[in-house]
Amino acid sequence: MAIAAISLLMTSCTPSQQKQIDKAIQNVMNEFQTVGVAAAVVKDGQIIYNQSFGYKDLETQTPLCNDHMMRIASISKSFTATSLMQLVEKGQISLDDDVSDLIGFKIRNPHHPDVPITLRMILSHTASIRDKEDYSTLDHLNPEVYGDCAESYYEYKPGEGYNYSNLGLNLAGTILEKMSGVRFDNYVRDSVIHRLGLCGGHNVDSLDNSRFASIYRYQDGEYVKSSAYGSVAHRMDDYVMGYSAPMFSPTGGVKISAHDLATYMMMHMNYGELNGVRIISEESARTMQTPVWKKQNKWEDQYGLCLYEFVDFINDDRYNVPGHYPIGHEGDAYGLRSIMIWSPADGWGIVAMTNGYTYVEGKDVMNTLANAIYDACIRE
Repeated sequence: MAIAAISLLMTSCTPSQQKQIDKAIQNVMNEFQTVGVAAAVVKDGQIIYNQSFGYKDLETQTPLCNDHMMRIASISKSFTATSLMQLVEKGQISLDDDVSDLIGFKIRNPHHPDVPITLRMILSHTASIRDKEDYSTLDHLNPEVYGDCAESYYEYKPGEGYNYSNLGLNLAGTILEKMSGVRFDNYVRDSVIHRLGLCGGHNVDSLDNSRFASIYRYQDGEYVKSSAYGSVAHRMDDYVMGYSAPMFSPTGGVKISAHDLATYMMMHMNYGELNGVRIISEESARTMQTPVWKKQNKWEDQYGLCLYEFVDFINDDRYNVPGHYPIGHEGDAYGLRSIMIWSPADGWGIVAMTNGYTYVEGKDVMNTLANAIYDACIRE
C-alpha cells in the first residue's frame, strides 16, 4: 500500500529523528497493511512530533492529514469522567453517591439488592454491570422496562469484581447530563474540548464531516467501510434529557485528531491544567489516574476512573514495575484502534490511531505501534 505523510506543524524533532520515527511507523503499517495511521508524541510539555500516513479514504485515495479526525472509541470514556469530576468539584455530586439517586430510577444488581452501586464503581468498571448486545439505551438497566434487569448484571457483589462495561459508561454520561442540566455532547464540548482550544466532540452534526477519516474493518480479505459517523439529527425530536444521552455514546463517541488528542492528554499529564486553563483540579486528576481495581486476572485492567495503568505493555523494564506503569487508555471499535499513553514519571506521551488494519497472529497493532514509536524517539 502506498504511504503518504503530511505534517501540518513544525516539530522539535531533528530531521534525522523524524525520519527514524517515520520509518518505524511505516514498518508497522506495512506489517499490518493499515489504511492510515495518525500519531503524535509529547516530550517535556510539548508536542514534538505529529504525522499522518496512508489514506483518509481508500475509495478516493485521499491522503490522511494531521487535521483529520477519527472516532477514538473508548478513550472517549476519559472525557466523560473528566466532565463528571467537574461536577464533583462543584459539590453537585459525589463519587460515592448511589447512582439511583443521580439517575432517577433504581439501579441495583438483583443478586445483591441491598448494595448501592456508586458512581466510582461505574467509572472503574467494578459496578457488576454486564454489557448487553445493545448498550446504546439505558432500558436494560431500568426496572420499569426490564423488571429486575437480572441479565444486565454479573453475580458478584458490586465493588468486588471487575468487568469492562460500556453500558455502565453510557449510564455515567447520562448522569452528567441529568445533574448538569446540559445535553451531554454540549457539556463535554464546551467544558472540556473547547476550553482547551481543540476541535472535536461527540455529535457529528456539530462537526465538519469533511474532516472525518473513514474507518474500515478487514473482512474476508478486503477492507469494508464502517458506519462510524452516523447522524443523530433524525432522532432528536424524541430526545429525553437525562435519559437519551447514550445516543451520543459517552462510552466511545469522541471524534478528534491525533494532535488535539495529544493536547488533551497533556492536560492530564499536567494533572488537570494546560497553558493556564484548569479543566479539573490536581486532586481530581490524580483520583482518575489512581487504580480503583488492581489487576487480579490476565484479562483485567489496573483501572482508575476511565484511565488505567498499562502493565507489561512497554518493552522497557523500567515501566513494568509498580509505581512506574504508564497511564492512559485504548480504543477499539468499527475497525479503528487508538491509544493514548503517557509516563507520569518521565513526561513522555504517545497518541496513535489507525482507521483500518489486518490481523497479525500473535501480535497487537497498537502495542506494536506504540512500542515502535517509543523505541524510535523515547527509549534512551
